[in-house]
Amino acid sequence: MATKTTETAAEKKTTAKKTTAKKTKVAAKPTKNLLIIESPNKIKSIKKILGSKYEVLSSKGHIRDLPSSRLGVDVENNFEPEYIVSRKDGKSAVLKELKAAAAASKHVYLATDPDREGEAIAWHLATLLGLDPQDNIRVTFNEVTKSAVIAGVENPKGINMNRVSAQQARRVLDRIVGYKLSPFLWKKVKTGLSAGRVQSVATKLIVDREREIEAFDPEEYWTLEAVFAKANKEWVANFFGTTDGKLPINSKEEMDKLLSDLDGTAYSISSVKKTERVRQPNPPFTTSSLQQEASARLNMRPQRAMSIAQNLYEGIDVKGRGAVGLITYMRTDSLRVSDEARISAENFIKETYGANFYPAQPRVFKTRASAQDAHEAIRPTDVTLTPAILRESLTTEQYRLYKMIWERFVASQMAAALYQGTSVDVSAKGKNSGTEYIFRASDSKLVFPGFTAVYNYGDDEEKSSKRLPELAIGDPADLRKLEPEQKFTQPPSRYTEGSLVKALEEYGIGRPSTFATIVGTIIERRYVEKDGKLLRPTSLGNVTTDVLTENFSNIVDIAFTAGMESELDEIEEGNKSYLDTMNGFYGGFAEDLSAAEKKLDGVRVEVPDEESDVICDKCGSKMVYKVSRFGRFLACPNYPTCKNTKSIIVETEGNCPICGGKIIVRRSKAGKTYYACEKANECGFMTWDMPTKEKCPQCGSTLFRKFNRLYCQKDGCGYEGKVERKQTEEAK
Repeated sequence: MATKTTETAAEKKTTAKKTTAKKTKVAAKPTKNLLIIESPNKIKSIKKILGSKYEVLSSKGHIRDLPSSRLGVDVENNFEPEYIVSRKDGKSAVLKELKAAAAASKHVYLATDPDREGEAIAWHLATLLGLDPQDNIRVTFNEVTKSAVIAGVENPKGINMNRVSAQQARRVLDRIVGYKLSPFLWKKVKTGLSAGRVQSVATKLIVDREREIEAFDPEEYWTLEAVFAKANKEWVANFFGTTDGKLPINSKEEMDKLLSDLDGTAYSISSVKKTERVRQPNPPFTTSSLQQEASARLNMRPQRAMSIAQNLYEGIDVKGRGAVGLITYMRTDSLRVSDEARISAENFIKETYGANFYPAQPRVFKTRASAQDAHEAIRPTDVTLTPAILRESLTTEQYRLYKMIWERFVASQMAAALYQGTSVDVSAKGKNSGTEYIFRASDSKLVFPGFTAVYNYGDDEEKSSKRLPELAIGDPADLRKLEPEQKFTQPPSRYTEGSLVKALEEYGIGRPSTFATIVGTIIERRYVEKDGKLLRPTSLGNVTTDVLTENFSNIVDIAFTAGMESELDEIEEGNKSYLDTMNGFYGGFAEDLSAAEKKLDGVRVEVPDEESDVICDKCGSKMVYKVSRFGRFLACPNYPTCKNTKSIIVETEGNCPICGGKIIVRRSKAGKTYYACEKANECGFMTWDMPTKEKCPQCGSTLFRKFNRLYCQKDGCGYEGKVERKQTEEAK
């Protein structure tokens, strides 16, 4: 794979010095091997495993990349990328250290992460260190455990160049779209905007959903609940229809007619059905399902969940054990579980819960056809390291996420839950029509808990089900009251960060390693904003999406973007070439760009301001939202006649420890969030630490949080506590 490589003058000088040194001095025979990994956080864990025969160093992520100041891709010459080692972020110093260590080592092994990005980083390192990519220099392991690391080191292989080509194709495609489309948006919409091959599609999903909500026309319907009693115990049945089938009620007139027909009639039990239903456990987590569940259950953003999972994978200092990698690699879309892990889970389940809690046959979950099966599902590396054992070694967030991963995996290997269901039909003959109406009630009782003994974050059917008394066919049903209720159909709900991740996966947009970044990017660039947990497009997101849809339909087309993901997979599988993929994309893209430039020559698309409910206290107009580099603020729409602006006041749950006033969120000139008293000029209180809803047990003042510490800022109090004390029970 041809690429341009730019070597700095400092690197050339270093190389020259090495050459001279070799002529004058015979180097001592190397005694150690060098293992290069991506993240420095894994060094301690891996050194503990490999011992003194290995030196372990980190590349600290990508060692080189495309230049940030220019396109860096020769579109006229087979789309050759120009890679550079950046001096701005300290990569030259890292490379210098790695070169020196490599020169002093017996063998050099590249143990970067086991995915496309990791494979590409390994290839870049091999190129810069003068290693042959086809030599046995590539080491991979799915978990930072003794058996996995040693097995990886003992079975090195060549670098997978198809996987490298797939990563390079993604990087170059994203660079071309970003560096060609962004300047177009600057000229036609607003300076500083950015476009992305995947982020633009994600934004369009949210824009389309919002417009679907706005266009939604609610339809009226009615429900009818019948409350019966037996031996002073009330139970409820809902109107179903007639013996001919379901009968919808769509207006008050229809409901009044039904109620009139039922007035004074007798009710009796016409059917009682007993059933058994089996509920199977969910599979262990993939990257996508982990992010979705962390968002829904732990209120944890996808990016935060992935950051914490990375910590758990790389290694945590566990009391009495040292640095231990606690979960397998967290970027995966596979549901596969190794035989070793399955057997460990089987033994643990039988010993802890009993043999009947393990299924007759081991569970095998089917991975979707489009998934890359290079890694296992996300699971604990040692199932015997229960959340309770690790509680003191983990932060609150690490504990909550590990607990969820551990429970999901253990439950996935357990027996199904068994429910006994009861379905009851109540009949009533209309006094006017003679029609036999049916009311239906159901009950679900847990007979055997199975996997729910460990993991039951889903709907708890037994708790949500209303218990029915013992009923028999022919029994009269004692009606207490009929409760009609008018309802309207609801529009589709807005996306949350978790449900957007799910949509991206279902549509085939992006890969597990990119989901969290995509969601974070469109929020940070203000194409989308959060309303509580819900995502809604901004005016900027709407306008940008419309411009791209009208002029670059492929860029924001779900099927086209998903098709590109499939092509990248084909490159990795060796069924398609890098050059064919690039040529197939660029021709149409370049034509669209040229046509759009001509079509919008001299045109500037306005981004309408979003109106607020705040009234300008100088001229009486409704103020509008504006965005600066410090965030959103309110401004008068009559600028420059009226130049009034206001900060957006976001109140917290705390009170000022000095004067008792409300604490509000503010931003510094550098864009950093801090907290201040609403009476800024009179009081002057401010802090960088977040106020909480917790009250000091000593003085009743608001407690503030710094890392995992809660403390009181009231003069003379001095109370301190730990966050874990409050959140342990919530996490269980």
